Amino acid sequence: MRLKRGLSAAAGVILATALSYSPPTAAWAVSLPAPHALASTASPKVSGPVTGGLGAIVLPGTTTFDLGRVGYTQSEYFVTGTANAYKPTAPFGSDGTWQVAPTTMAPYTTRLVTYRPADATRFNGTVVIEWLNVSGSADAAPEWMASHTELIRNGFAWVGVSAQSAGVTSDKVLDPLRYLPLSHPGDSYSYDIFSQAGKAVRDSAAQVLGGLRPVKVLAEGESQSAFRLTTYINAVQPLSRVYDGFLVHSRGGGSAALSQSPQDDVPTPAIVHFRRDVGAPVLVVETESDLITLGYLADRQDDSPAIRLWELAGTAHADHYIGDLGPADDGSGTTDAQEFAAMLDPPTTTGRGLITCTSPINTGEQHYVLNSAQYWLNRWVATGETPPRAPRLQVDTSTSPASFVLDDNGNVKGGVRTPSVEVPVASLSGLGQAGDGFCFLFGTTTPFNAAKLDAMYPHHATFITKWALATIDATRAGFIRPADTGKLIAAANASTVGS
Repeated sequence: MRLKRGLSAAAGVILATALSYSPPTAAWAVSLPAPHALASTASPKVSGPVTGGLGAIVLPGTTTFDLGRVGYTQSEYFVTGTANAYKPTAPFGSDGTWQVAPTTMAPYTTRLVTYRPADATRFNGTVVIEWLNVSGSADAAPEWMASHTELIRNGFAWVGVSAQSAGVTSDKVLDPLRYLPLSHPGDSYSYDIFSQAGKAVRDSAAQVLGGLRPVKVLAEGESQSAFRLTTYINAVQPLSRVYDGFLVHSRGGGSAALSQSPQDDVPTPAIVHFRRDVGAPVLVVETESDLITLGYLADRQDDSPAIRLWELAGTAHADHYIGDLGPADDGSGTTDAQEFAAMLDPPTTTGRGLITCTSPINTGEQHYVLNSAQYWLNRWVATGETPPRAPRLQVDTSTSPASFVLDDNGNVKGGVRTPSVEVPVASLSGLGQAGDGFCFLFGTTTPFNAAKLDAMYPHHATFITKWALATIDATRAGFIRPADTGKLIAAANASTVGS
């Protein structure tokens, strides 16, 4: 029988335990150098805050609620300098231990978008700098979108960098007057531009961060940006040493070219591992789509003192949260309930109806794990305490192409497991989608029918207790933040599963 008011008694006890939980100290930790102590990157000129034009910062696909409502403020700055392109000084190998040297130089002016706590006492000392994604030929901020609730509630500052030519070109088209000064020499220079953006945040913090003083600066990127960050980590970070740590989210096999037309074409190997001597922590987060569809499986590497790999069960490269729910998620809990409901009735469209897919898209819980990834990377950099180790997703390599090993409910075995795959109401996959444009990256959701749900969960109390236990297990393992635990349990409790 479903309890109409509040949580079941068992779930309430479990929730109280979850909310009082603190992560244990890691069994081992590492001491890593402060990379910026050796930095030789040029510091560009910063101007702004930028105003004028149509009167608003151009950044499609970011959060849509008023940042002031959650105690944040936003601003935009131009950075101007001269950037290097690079060339190899030895052949590139798959181990990522690449040696490069500067070649040509070119002037540039690009922009930084800054979100920061309005109250300086809320700032936790860490700046997340995102390499803005240009897969859609315009700047987008998927890493902010996926994990902004964690960044906001813990007082991070976030900076988005228009590191690539496509982003700058799009900005100028969308607001020609505001972005008239912008000029990009081409993506061969994007790596040094990204280094100089990090240097600008450090050296011009009084301006870019409104007087906040950064202690740690992290570099992050998803998908297309993750490919470029991989090349940056292996080739450029050893020279620049600007960043203290890296979150590489949803890269596929290989990495981006070091240099490209109109400069010399310098591709990277088909299989690329992260170099082990980068001197800064690298946390890699991969979905099912990334391993099979985008070819990351061949690039897998073992964890090491400076590298962690998390593979997430039941997740897709893009999903319902990124495409639809995330923009309005202000952390109040409303979106959590909507997300759970979507597993039972998943949409086939996404991106505010702009993309229509053949099957219902993935509605898994990837963004909760991304919140945890933000927490752990910051903790790793600040204290040397390493993130938890994660089991790998189980893959059958005897098939062609390789395939996932599935459980009786149609969900992959292994990997980081959220309650949506441990106590499922649907089969969640990163594979098997068709339809418009990017549908192949959105995975699928196949809800269980009523008979299956009734057999698995004869009473609501049965369901919510199992769900709550799985949530606290994931919290204890370090893959879900305690601040999200109550929201996940409350969202499931509000459902009709087992009624």
